[in-house]
Amino acid sequence: TEEKETVAEDKNLIVITSPMVGTFYSSASPESDAFAQVGDTIAKGKIICIIEAMKLMNEIESEYSGVIVECLAKDGDMVEYGQPLFKVKGE
Repeated sequence: TEEKETVAEDKNLIVITSPMVGTFYSSASPESDAFAQVGDTIAKGKIICIIEAMKLMNEIESEYSGVIVECLAKDGDMVEYGQPLFKVKGE
């Protein structure tokens, strides 16, 4: 039998997108903890990742407060402008 997945659209779900083209990093260095992980509560202005563009490390701050429910990019991924990076359940 074929199972159909039903996805309930949550009105409180916010998608944080990349403000630039570059390389995604979840932490400041391979040894340090990720800025934001699934289950973390973040506040507006918290650094959630770094995007490297032309050898510059750009700290990306959240524009929203809430709980991270999904991280859509992995360390070292090339990301495009407007690409979804995180899904956040708003408060």
